Amino acid sequence: MTSVGEALIQQLEAHDVEVVFGIPGVHTVELYRGLADSNIRHVTPRHEQGAGFMADGYARVTGKVGVALVITGPGVTNLLTPLGQARADSVPVLSISSVNPVAKQGKGLGCLHELPDQFSTVSSVACQAIRVENSDELSPAMEKLFAGLKGPHLGPAHIEIPTDVAKFEADGSVAKSRQNRTPAIDKNDLKQAAERLANAKAPVIVAGGGMRFHPEALQQLSVLLDAPTVLTTNARGLMHNHDLVVPASPSLDSVRKLIDGADVVLALGTELGLTDYDMFANGWKPPLRSMLRVDLSAEKLGYYDTAMAIHADAGEFIKALLQALDGGVSSDNNGAKRAEETRRLAFDEIGDDMRAISTLLNVIRDTAPNSIIVGDSTQPVYAGNLYYDHDRPAGWFNAATGFGALGFGIPAAIGAAIGAPQSQVICLVGDGGAQFSLPELMTAVDEKLAIVFIIWNNNGYQEIETSMARAGVNVVGCDPTPPNFKLVAASCGVDHFQTSTDPESVQHALKQALALAAPVVVEIDS
Repeated sequence: MTSVGEALIQQLEAHDVEVVFGIPGVHTVELYRGLADSNIRHVTPRHEQGAGFMADGYARVTGKVGVALVITGPGVTNLLTPLGQARADSVPVLSISSVNPVAKQGKGLGCLHELPDQFSTVSSVACQAIRVENSDELSPAMEKLFAGLKGPHLGPAHIEIPTDVAKFEADGSVAKSRQNRTPAIDKNDLKQAAERLANAKAPVIVAGGGMRFHPEALQQLSVLLDAPTVLTTNARGLMHNHDLVVPASPSLDSVRKLIDGADVVLALGTELGLTDYDMFANGWKPPLRSMLRVDLSAEKLGYYDTAMAIHADAGEFIKALLQALDGGVSSDNNGAKRAEETRRLAFDEIGDDMRAISTLLNVIRDTAPNSIIVGDSTQPVYAGNLYYDHDRPAGWFNAATGFGALGFGIPAAIGAAIGAPQSQVICLVGDGGAQFSLPELMTAVDEKLAIVFIIWNNNGYQEIETSMARAGVNVVGCDPTPPNFKLVAASCGVDHFQTSTDPESVQHALKQALALAAPVVVEIDS
């Protein structure tokens, strides 16, 4: 007999899942029954929140679904924060949990791990959620969830299986993985967009995370249109060191001036979220009446009334657009000059402190070229999100956009390293954020991941302290004492290097860390 729990693992294999991040518990024993005999790698974090962030980091670098497997009740509530981050950044994460037996749910009987309504709790965060209550529901449920994760429902999904149902005999059906189903490109949309862009005299492209796996096509279109191309946080690295790139936040006045001055704005795979476009909350909106917007989410397209709202995968659309334009575009739109001026003004605008940190990021990038840099909410990440030109597509991402969860950096870097084992991964985290997930260092040790964990130590929540002081609020609660990170690293069997913010010192410490090819902590005293 094959149980529902065993069939779950077979379903995951059929949908090309290679890694599961999870912490087993008494409620998930049956869900683990077939795991040891499968081809799926199991990674054990130290906290369910870590499982979710690892799944997120894995998904961002691979483009595959990241999977987290947790217990009923506290496992699910611990996972809600990572699901919130995944939803904010449209990351395909599947959470799997147990739940109490069907007949005992919602009755307040004092069951182990009981929530009044676990399904509603997680459904409020996940983009899709299904509870399986009969053996014949598992296969169609998994097929539906994976179809959504690979297509229209951009963001996390959840499936829960009652502990009694997990023991039932499975019906034997296994749905095979299907190709990503993206909307067909509307020929009329394509024609209209091509005509508008061909006639544009001052076009600007704004690219978001939906473009992160299409660097060549984006560069070709930018050159063809001679259009400055603004990269949001999740698009950094798509056009490194290109004459037309603007690796700066559209929350900066200089970048907004460029966008406002465009006669056509082509927005590709960006939800126009406020943490990218209005992080200082001063009410600016991009010029919607001149905007052609392409996005895979029909729901998000409906948030703003733009000149054209094109429901399509942004990468596939611009490939078709390149063919439709077929070189018949005036390529003298002063694009390189407009981009260069915007870069200069944007770098000046971010101020002395952020410029110094942004310059330090260049040192890190150039010392470890083509690395994946995963960040938490910390000053170097804030500086980089304002202005930083990364050298690898899909190689710069962090939690300082959207949901803004602290504790993301360390576990997400672990997920990224597992998803891209041939790549160097660097984690940027503050001393405050590091304390949310320090135990996950041991996961990196267990998995033998050569991640460099850079801890920016300013002895507290300096960014919050500054914000409170600027607002005229007496600063309270911003000075949590950090641990001795050297001793923490030693307790994990991890080497530790300490340095000042001097660029040469940072470079030296980083070179020493990289040479170890093992998990290592580099502490920068800021």
